[in-house]
Amino acid sequence: MIGPMLSRHGPEHLGLSFRFAVSVLKPPLTVFTRRDWQGSQWLRQEYPPSDGLVVAANHLSWFDPLPMAHLLWDNGRPPRFLGKESVFKVPLVGQLLLNCGQIPVYRDTDGAADSVRAAVAAVEAGEAVVVYPEGTITRDPELWPMSAKTGAARIALLGNVPVVPVAQWGPQRVMRPYVKEFNVLPPKTMHMRVGPPVDLDDLRGREINAALLAQATDRIMDAVTEQLEHIRGESSPPERLDFRSWREANTTQEEQ
Repeated sequence: MIGPMLSRHGPEHLGLSFRFAVSVLKPPLTVFTRRDWQGSQWLRQEYPPSDGLVVAANHLSWFDPLPMAHLLWDNGRPPRFLGKESVFKVPLVGQLLLNCGQIPVYRDTDGAADSVRAAVAAVEAGEAVVVYPEGTITRDPELWPMSAKTGAARIALLGNVPVVPVAQWGPQRVMRPYVKEFNVLPPKTMHMRVGPPVDLDDLRGREINAALLAQATDRIMDAVTEQLEHIRGESSPPERLDFRSWREANTTQEEQ
């Protein structure tokens, strides 16, 4: 496989914590998962003005980041994940994530802008920043992507870097959505399909407002969903589940 030395930001710049995490996590992932990776060449392209990029993926399981990190690392793209602030509060784990350069997301606070600025700085420096645009594991009953937040689009437009869509299918067989389990045996296949960069050229250089971000986000999620359709061999629903409406409906039901 292609190793991380392909990136101009090779292992030497990553720091001890990042290299420690790789040494601990990669061997069991190699042994206990099977890999069906397609389209990896799109991760190894270099795009002007830098080789930074946003990787946008669907969110199926708490296990998702591990096969994603495996895919990116083996294709010369040490990953920088945007993750929920709560994960960074876990003792030891949170500090390790920070030491590895991962980026906490402070939702609905003044710190949210800091997360975007950190991500933009990372892509401008040539890094691959991973974003799950849905913001949480899908609530779609058939595990199709839901409606999405605009963070991935904002980072890509502010940083003037491409968005590479990645669909994944298989992590949910290790850990079902919202279920605390770890079914690593027998080894599950991690289907990862990388698509070409999302066409956002006509949106670049314009004022970044809500309408522009919504348009870019729709294109990103369409591209991710298209790759997932190829993996699953079936068509997605005509409309994505709206997470805000789902949450409001389920909150109302719990209160009744």
